[in-house]
Amino acid sequence: MVAFAPSTLEEALEIRASHPEADPVAGGTDLMVDVNARRLRPSAFLDLSRVEELKEWGRADGRVFLGAGVTFARIERELTQFRPLVEAARWVASPQIRNRATIGGNLATASPAGDSIPVLAAYEADVVLASSGSPRRRVPLARFLVGPKRTSLTPDELIVGVEWQPVAGPGSFAKVGRRNAMVIAIASVCLQVDEERRAVRLALGSVAPTVVRAPTAERFAEGLEWNDPATLAEFGRLAAAEARPIDDLRGTAAYRRHVVEVLARRALARAEEARC
Repeated sequence: MVAFAPSTLEEALEIRASHPEADPVAGGTDLMVDVNARRLRPSAFLDLSRVEELKEWGRADGRVFLGAGVTFARIERELTQFRPLVEAARWVASPQIRNRATIGGNLATASPAGDSIPVLAAYEADVVLASSGSPRRRVPLARFLVGPKRTSLTPDELIVGVEWQPVAGPGSFAKVGRRNAMVIAIASVCLQVDEERRAVRLALGSVAPTVVRAPTAERFAEGLEWNDPATLAEFGRLAAAEARPIDDLRGTAAYRRHVVEVLARRALARAEEARC
């Protein structure tokens, strides 16, 4: 097995172009599970852990850029103004895993149960991709995720990061699993308020082939008083109706819809409390 270890993004992209068979790896917390279980036998690795450009984050022109190599431990410590993302980061496995696992790895794995992905969907984020000798391209998250563990990433591209336009308003992330920690989501919900529009964005995880938005529930809540019990109940019902879950080892489709209904209702109630 061959391992490439570039120290710059330019070098990494050149290797990616010339050795598309090399699997990119940074934290390795998803990839190495499959390798150790012999579900994946790569002929080469492209180790991105030394590429400092991928570990940067900041604001420019009113947008937030979060490098693919930023770990969930750093997100929890440094991005405190983005509460839903911090809450999702805290749910990622154990502290040891959060010190290694990266936002880029979560995106590349493209699991509908990935904890950060509903947050990025609610943020209406773009995934930033790069290849050697070409301009970076920005792909809306909904177009980047094309199926369970499938993305629109081409063989010569790397995920450079993710970016979004922040909106003013409270938000939250919650998930339900079979135990309280180190658990894959049975269902998850991220709600982000857009105070300027008096609107909400609602994203659902682990209840469809990819993370999905709930546009009917979002339209229903726009402009309403969110402390009304009837409004909260209908919002939860509409959110659950937009889920497309399956039965699997972690839970039934019916239970997943119930979880979405409860979490969505609670998220909207908490958002109203935060605004008061």
